[in-house]
Amino acid sequence: MGFSREEYWSGLPFPSPGNLPDAGVDCVFRGKLTLLCDAKTDGSFLVHHFLSFYLKANCKVCFVALVQSFSHYNIVGQKLGVSLTSARERGQLVVLEGLKSAVDVFFRPREEPHPLQFLREASAGDLQPLYAFVRDALEPVDGAEAAWRCPVLLVDDLSVLLSLGVGPVAVLDFVHYCRATVCREWKGNIVALVHDSGDAEDEESDVLLNGLSHQSHLILRAEGLATGFCKDVHGQLRILWRRPLQPTAHRDRSLTYQYKIQDKSVSFFAKGMSPAVL
Repeated sequence: MGFSREEYWSGLPFPSPGNLPDAGVDCVFRGKLTLLCDAKTDGSFLVHHFLSFYLKANCKVCFVALVQSFSHYNIVGQKLGVSLTSARERGQLVVLEGLKSAVDVFFRPREEPHPLQFLREASAGDLQPLYAFVRDALEPVDGAEAAWRCPVLLVDDLSVLLSLGVGPVAVLDFVHYCRATVCREWKGNIVALVHDSGDAEDEESDVLLNGLSHQSHLILRAEGLATGFCKDVHGQLRILWRRPLQPTAHRDRSLTYQYKIQDKSVSFFAKGMSPAVL
């Protein structure tokens, strides 16, 4: 289509797939919303990549971890060359442990604010305390020298909020307010994972996924292989780069890679070009 690979990747807020394990920390674009999506596979390797990438890039990160424990993310992070424990101790990383906080919220006085306060409400739908947690974690300190490169919000994953009874509109409102604050006001980035169930009757999931897709600058969609399990190819990654300000004919560009997850890295290759089949 007359669009070189170098030109394509030069506009992305993270390194090219060929360099996914070795993040080029100088390649940080600001004010972007990146949507991670997985369908019939586990897309958590993308979360681990972005978490380690932004920490290596000296960014201030607020990590809303709703799926795994902090120790799990820390173990994977050490394989990728970062220590989440050290980052949290020096104030670079602020973590909301969903598995732990979901229990703590029930043992606190009701009048004490909590990011997951909606779990105690009769009608779960108010994510304002969660937004306040993100805002307080990433808000720049007035008059102080900037210690971190830019603020980053990372969420794993937004689909969990739906399973906890929060409506898709409330989740989209939460993302909208975070975009207005983190991306527009503070010129930071947001990365969020959602799960595509593939169920036509799951209307809430479709509303959330479609709504986030329209807001995103970059969409990374990890998919399982249509042929089923393969030990040499674990899935394929569809990359959609959206440029809303460009003319319609040049607005969206996409690429598709297949990948294999290894112990400390991820190998990417063109479809049908796995070293195991050549």
